[in-house]
Amino acid sequence: MQSTSQSQQQSTISGASRTYALRCALSWPVAKRSLLVMVIIGSVLNLINQGDLLLSSGPINWWKVTLTYCVPFCVATFGAYCGICASKAKENHFN
Repeated sequence: MQSTSQSQQQSTISGASRTYALRCALSWPVAKRSLLVMVIIGSVLNLINQGDLLLSSGPINWWKVTLTYCVPFCVATFGAYCGICASKAKENHFN
């Protein structure tokens, strides 16, 4: 019976940590860093993938351009979320 109580407590802590991590990952400092990653990495990837079309008068696939910028933003934000979750889990483990 005690193990069930302990399991429920760990589940609650884990859920609270995830909520905290999500709030942090969506906060302005993390979003600002993710936007910077999006601009730098997205620009490099667009030059690699569609550089010839961007530098010439060829037709540009704007859907691909948009996705190429969105993916680095999502990856950077998800990485921040996972990092915050891991640090909170480690903090909860040692407390």
